Amino acid sequence: MATKFVAFTSLGRRALPNQWDVIAFALIFGGFVLAVQAGRGMVLPLPAPRTVAVVLDYSYLPYYALRTTLRMFAALAASVLFTITYATLAAKSRRAEVILVPLLDVLQSVPILGFLSFTVTFFLNLFPGRVLGAECAAIFAIFTSQAWNMAFSFYQSLRTVPADLDEVANGFRLSGWQKFWQLETPFAIPGLIWNMMMSMSGGWFFVVAAEAITVGDTTIKLPGIGSYLAVAIDGRRVDAVLAAVVTVLVVILLYDQVIFRPIVTWADKFRVELSASQDVSESWVLNLLQRTFWIRAATRPVHQAFDWFTSLRLGAGRGGLREVVTPRVARAIDLLWFVLVGAIALYAAWGAASFVAKTLAWRDVGEAVLLTLITMMRVVVLLALATAFWVPVGVWIGLRPRIAERVQPMAQFLAAFPANVVFPIAVIGILAFHLNADIWLSFLIIFGTQWYIVFNVIAGASAYPNDLREVARNFRIGGWTWWRSVILPGIFPYYVTGALTASGGSWNAAIVAEYVRWGNDRVAAHGIGAYIAQATEAGDFPKIVLGVAVMSVCVILFNRLFWRPLFGYAERRLRLN
Repeated sequence: MATKFVAFTSLGRRALPNQWDVIAFALIFGGFVLAVQAGRGMVLPLPAPRTVAVVLDYSYLPYYALRTTLRMFAALAASVLFTITYATLAAKSRRAEVILVPLLDVLQSVPILGFLSFTVTFFLNLFPGRVLGAECAAIFAIFTSQAWNMAFSFYQSLRTVPADLDEVANGFRLSGWQKFWQLETPFAIPGLIWNMMMSMSGGWFFVVAAEAITVGDTTIKLPGIGSYLAVAIDGRRVDAVLAAVVTVLVVILLYDQVIFRPIVTWADKFRVELSASQDVSESWVLNLLQRTFWIRAATRPVHQAFDWFTSLRLGAGRGGLREVVTPRVARAIDLLWFVLVGAIALYAAWGAASFVAKTLAWRDVGEAVLLTLITMMRVVVLLALATAFWVPVGVWIGLRPRIAERVQPMAQFLAAFPANVVFPIAVIGILAFHLNADIWLSFLIIFGTQWYIVFNVIAGASAYPNDLREVARNFRIGGWTWWRSVILPGIFPYYVTGALTASGGSWNAAIVAEYVRWGNDRVAAHGIGAYIAQATEAGDFPKIVLGVAVMSVCVILFNRLFWRPLFGYAERRLRLN
């Protein structure tokens, strides 16, 4: 015992926590207390239907913000787990890709009310009489607004690992497991983290629908910023709406500084090429953690365990199996698989058609198809307008690192700004000036999704090689020739990723933007989003199924015929570069 004491005291001051440990412990313990405080409300009994769950008193806003933030990070954790499994399977298995990628196209485009209409009852029955059932329904709704974007980003990164890095991994004879954790995942981390931030920002757009759930006669308002906004809009309380917006901005600033900024700074080391703007990335929280002694010592075993986990030689002995499976057997397996997938798809289509045919006629199908085409035209026009405006602006910002460093935080705030706040202004203006709802409500669709284009274009321009810019300057290439031959080819892969995500988000946003209200006043535009929203409000499940089914078919065709060829072209360009 004496020997151990002498050994311990010989460490001197390094055996004691430093001042940075004390500050870090205070932050971690404070976050833990806040999480427990918010979590307590999730396990309470479900209040009576007429009980007022949300009040418009400003003093409740910090607690509501805490509950909403906990839901969003719970959904984000589920989205990360979903992304790593789903996107990896789609990128690694050609047969799984046949199902998973088209399914991902549909899932990122289907409005969250299309999920809520069928999941609320499931989760309430899963935890009868408890708030936890409604919490799970809300978390799942937020999950559906976050996961698809992250999964698509991770899938794209796994498909576009540079060929030279892949050859190095093969040269070191890394197993499939080691290659995934030591090459492919680090390569995908910067894009995944950026899309996590965008998913959190985009989640605020749908938090009202997630926390204030109305499906037919079932209405549930969970304590949170989203339900607070819903009650404020119903009561025409402009002051409460502004108070909620200020609270959202404060919450975004806090979790950006405490959580996302350290992760972004840490992820810079995984970038293949660093631009001038990315070299100066810093985080006071990360610097604080790096200066601690006890916390770093406590996390060292975790790092060692993770290194051991990622170094396992799993998936290293598959060569023999590939030699056994001849090309003829492989073609037979492919044929069998496609037949099975086709049979399942036909069975699902037959089940949906049978359910809809009980109460609806062909006239209703024609109406849903027409409304879907109207929404599609609206999405295409809005994406074209956003592209024409934001591509030049994004290139101008991205090529100027100092300006990009100042503009990106501001753009992140705008991306997270609850677009629902603008809806009452739109309703009041349309009713007061007798405006055309089909035109003026359309801009609300792109309000929250245009930022995917902005951030991707800025990222593409920031990563554009300086030597190529110097070559273009030396040859005095300017004007339209510079745009066509120099910068547009360089940012094209980034733009396609942003535009594809914005397209899916616009379809999703149509459910909220084509049918808006302010108190008892309601304004609807012609489109499949308003069709599904009105059917959900009325609890008309056949129309909900019909609307979601028709929209899904349209989205699949649109993505297969337009976005997928563009994505494939951008993918080939990125791999060549």
